[in-house]
Amino acid sequence: MANTFSQIYLQFVFAVQNRQSLIPKEHKDELHKYITALVQTRKAKMLAINCMPDHVHLFVGFKPTIAISDFVKEIKVESNEFINNKNWIKGKFSWQEGYGVFSYSQSHIDAVIKYVLNQEAHHQKKTFRQEYLDLLEKFEISFEERFLFDFIE
Repeated sequence: MANTFSQIYLQFVFAVQNRQSLIPKEHKDELHKYITALVQTRKAKMLAINCMPDHVHLFVGFKPTIAISDFVKEIKVESNEFINNKNWIKGKFSWQEGYGVFSYSQSHIDAVIKYVLNQEAHHQKKTFRQEYLDLLEKFEISFEERFLFDFIE
């Protein structure tokens, strides 16, 4: 019987509702571990993760056993429930609608991992809005401004 072979590397970016800084630094490692387990449960491999206070970057070795939209939806729903069950914030936590997903070749793996892991330093020079617009431009993704995340500058 023939097997299915794939090599798909995807970077996912999604934001906290209203771009509020709600991901507590003291719980960042716990959230990383939880989201990593969610990714692995879906037969994907977490290559890098970084949860900023207002958005998340995931770099994943993706298996085509699930639709990308379902993958992101499930990660967001389950991590949203996890954060709310932990009562890390006053009120209700939720992710903003939508996400960005960007594909890379194997030759870019090391650079993308470094990029994801160095988000704190990166955001000292560039806002999340600038970063996201740069990604859309780099990947030549057309968009309408009204469909972007709600950015707070």
